[in-house]
Amino acid sequence: MRILLVEDEPKIASFISRGLKEANYVVDIVSEGNQALFQAEVNPYDLIILDIMIPGRDGFSVCRLLRAKGIDVPILMLTARDSLIDRISGLDSGADDYLTKPFAFQELLARVRALLRRKRTDKTTTIKLGELELDQLSRSVKRLDKEIKLTSKEYSLLEYLILHSNQVVTRTMISEHVWNEDFDSFTNVIDVYINFLRNKIDKGFSKPMLHTLRGIGYILKE
Repeated sequence: MRILLVEDEPKIASFISRGLKEANYVVDIVSEGNQALFQAEVNPYDLIILDIMIPGRDGFSVCRLLRAKGIDVPILMLTARDSLIDRISGLDSGADDYLTKPFAFQELLARVRALLRRKRTDKTTTIKLGELELDQLSRSVKRLDKEIKLTSKEYSLLEYLILHSNQVVTRTMISEHVWNEDFDSFTNVIDVYINFLRNKIDKGFSKPMLHTLRGIGYILKE
């Protein structure tokens, strides 16, 4: 899952980004309002963490403009301004949630997970597809109660595939959500990781779940 972090304080941006990456999220960082608008328009982010007090357009303005453009990505406002009027202004501008600084990082992660679940019909942290089970809280994976050990990138790839199970997922979609903007989609890295993942979730089981549609993409299904 790919997140845009809009934060102009380098130490705070580094702290948040490091924690999100440890939780298997892909993170792009910008420090200014107009940069945030540009990035959100050209990249299909799964979530935006938006500070209010940023150079250029402030967070309220960025949020309103994104909503006016029809960009409905979940937005979590993160700011030191904790007055009631600021919280109301943030939510009225189109934000989905509001968290004030200082904060416990585990609370930030919990709010991120909650926002990412909102578009799903199943609101739990456990996602099941036939014999396969992925727990987003513990970041553990099982098939028929057999624990499957995955690297951070393998987990991120499987999470994206299972969230789009029974749908064809293209290489472009994977590169946009599982890797950051510096990723070269013309390499064979995606194919390599698909093979890594297939060996771990399908090998030794009677029926494959991860399928390659040559020239089209991939599909994870029962």
